[in-house]
Amino acid sequence: MRTRRVHSRSKSNFVNMGPIRLRQPLPSFQINDVDPFILLHHYGPYEINPESNLFDLGPHPHRGFEPITFLIQGEQLHRDSLGNKSVVKGGDVQWTTSGKGIVHAEGPTKEFVNKGGVLEGIQLWLNLPASHKMMDPAYQHIAHEDMPIFTSVDGKMNLKVVAGEYDELHGKIETQTSVNVLWGNGKAGGQHEVTVPKAHQILVYLIKGELTVNDLEAMSEDGVRMLTFDGKGDGVKIIANSDSEFIILSGTPLKEKVVSHGPFVMNSHQEIEQAISDYQKGKMGSIEE
Repeated sequence: MRTRRVHSRSKSNFVNMGPIRLRQPLPSFQINDVDPFILLHHYGPYEINPESNLFDLGPHPHRGFEPITFLIQGEQLHRDSLGNKSVVKGGDVQWTTSGKGIVHAEGPTKEFVNKGGVLEGIQLWLNLPASHKMMDPAYQHIAHEDMPIFTSVDGKMNLKVVAGEYDELHGKIETQTSVNVLWGNGKAGGQHEVTVPKAHQILVYLIKGELTVNDLEAMSEDGVRMLTFDGKGDGVKIIANSDSEFIILSGTPLKEKVVSHGPFVMNSHQEIEQAISDYQKGKMGSIEE
């Protein structure tokens, strides 16, 4: 396999989002976007208990993209203006297609807060093309045990196929654009050459552990955590230097203008103004208590 060359690197520095401190490798000073992926937040691990529960995100709107949550550990409750109410557990993925507008809320369940525990996750923003930005909103929740799993030849690396297709395994998420989303776990010494569709851009984000990519690039918890690659080649080679967890995202670039403001991602400032107006008028709905 001809491996793709590394294009850029990010250490996934911390940022403050109100009272919440989390990692933000995308966007960053090093990497503005990896079209069609426009934001990646790594939150936690947070110790949650009745006296400390900062990660309780009340009702807020979205339009024009797909906010996706990979819950690494813990337990969260999702509620939205479509009437969905879902408990997302460690290893699960929730995939919201905001389309023309949705209001949702998420945070640790009351039961989880009361008993206490560790909460950690990834939130990813996947852009929608202009043709889909005003589609009807939708919500999908896939439990970890329902995801197909690819296992490397050496038996030391597993890739959960969250969305898209890998080695004839199909993710159960219904996608709006051509994307492959893989959630990987590798035991020390495990390795695999991950193939990537030629039209896709790709990034690798390290959640924990240590990886070597393409026999050259080192990734570690206190160093580089995210790599992006050029478009030439068949994929990337990943070696787990220790027990590691990571995600691999690839997708066909939309190559469209992106204008974002807070929770809205559109193609023009006029569309942003309309989104704000529609939300203020209640056109994106509300959450029933």
